[in-house]
Amino acid sequence: MRKIILHIPHSSTGIPDSQGFIVDADFLNSEILKLTDWYTDELFYSQNDIMLIAGFSRIFCDVERFENDAKEKMSQFGMGVLYQKSDDGKEIRLISPELRHKILTDFYRKHHSGFTQAVQNQLCENGEALIIDCHSFPDIPLKRDLNQDANRPDFNVGTDPFHTPEILFEVAVRFFEEKGFSVGVDWPYSGSIVPLKFYQNDKRVKSIMLEINRKLYLNGATNKKSEGFVKIRKVVGEFIESVRNTFLSLTKSGSVYLNPSYTFTTFCVSSFKLNFSSTAFRPSMLICNNFSESDKTSAHFSARALAVLGV
Repeated sequence: MRKIILHIPHSSTGIPDSQGFIVDADFLNSEILKLTDWYTDELFYSQNDIMLIAGFSRIFCDVERFENDAKEKMSQFGMGVLYQKSDDGKEIRLISPELRHKILTDFYRKHHSGFTQAVQNQLCENGEALIIDCHSFPDIPLKRDLNQDANRPDFNVGTDPFHTPEILFEVAVRFFEEKGFSVGVDWPYSGSIVPLKFYQNDKRVKSIMLEINRKLYLNGATNKKSEGFVKIRKVVGEFIESVRNTFLSLTKSGSVYLNPSYTFTTFCVSSFKLNFSSTAFRPSMLICNNFSESDKTSAHFSARALAVLGV
């Protein structure tokens, strides 16, 4: 079976190093409650695929932000790769140059290196790689969300014109609509992640984002699972298989290559340039460890870098 890379960046709640935080535990926990993509590691769980999970809270280090604050739109709100402010604008952490370097080296860059390696391995083994960027979002927009439209869909499919074949997101939208759900395409959040090594230069790497409205599986603004959790987990599992089947049919037909002038070269390399960090929760999940400090750079899909806080 062809494996999919399931990138799950915001399901964890841990703060590995409290250095720099200037708010008490109660305030920090309230922010974690608000910003965590609760249970996405369970909703997207697949023993048949590669699950790449960031093993720390996005408040500690957000692996889906650009490392360079000058490129990251959310940094203007103090919520770049290392959060310094809360959703309501309160200062929560002071970041020294030394602390920034330590966190980026020990967490962010290792995660991205592991992500790049996972994609490279799939290219070497299969000549193709498919990423699903796995998220959830609150039904009511966060204060720092770039899209403040209150009429939010049940599911949000994120795409990129280079790395998401049109038929792939069409199948995704049809899948949810046929089950009676509302779907937003690149709304309220847009884009989907791809390692920088392959971004905008290798069409063999495909990516699509799925965001789940938390109202479908949580009780209100809590982190308590609702009666809908089991149903949504089943729906997401079926979605993963639908996307896998579509991807396989594309690769067999060759229609996945949208640019006929593109020249493909299959090769393996031993070094990777990117940034991401992760801890595994299950044996089937990819553990990212022991990558050198030289494994750096950022990995994003276009609009995703400009994307909303809650993704």
